[in-house]
Amino acid sequence: MKKLMLIMLAAVLLAGCGSSRKVTRMEPNTVTDLSGRWNDTDARLVAEEMVTDCLARPWTADFAAAKAKKPVVTVGTIRNMSDEHIDTETFTTDFERELINANRVRFVASRDQRSEIRQERADQQEWASDETVKQMAREIGADFLMMGSIKTIIDQLEGTRVVYYQTDLEMINVETNEKVWIGTKKIKKEIVLKGKKW
Repeated sequence: MKKLMLIMLAAVLLAGCGSSRKVTRMEPNTVTDLSGRWNDTDARLVAEEMVTDCLARPWTADFAAAKAKKPVVTVGTIRNMSDEHIDTETFTTDFERELINANRVRFVASRDQRSEIRQERADQQEWASDETVKQMAREIGADFLMMGSIKTIIDQLEGTRVVYYQTDLEMINVETNEKVWIGTKKIKKEIVLKGKKW
């Protein structure tokens, strides 16, 4: 009996020492900023502002008037030049989706995606039936390449840190190297650690 009581007491103590976790589901557009670092809200703000600015500029209409077709765009390198890990695809995918849904441009696969698709077509040449095999060298060439970067500037003193993010995107004519659109989104955050230093 005494042994059973000790086992039960030990089980209660162990259960009390464990960590408790509460998970709360939130709407995806809820603003969250726990650490002060780049997060989903920042990515969403960049995508929204960049798309609005890009669609307000005349480059798509100018191209359509000159060529009688919608411009074809692909995504190039979006360099993360910040001191944080930032997945640039979180806003470039939003950017692509909104431009396609606005029916102003056509997007083709990115360089990495094209490599995988080309491998699939090569495999089909050997393994797919004649009725379903996809032909080689039938890709649509991009008229414009979207490139850009994310940079940060950090200023800190004692327990206060200010982080400035600047995201720059450019749409470049593949044939002429002409830059037809440049967009910039700036975000600035102050993070205060009370009683601590950075």
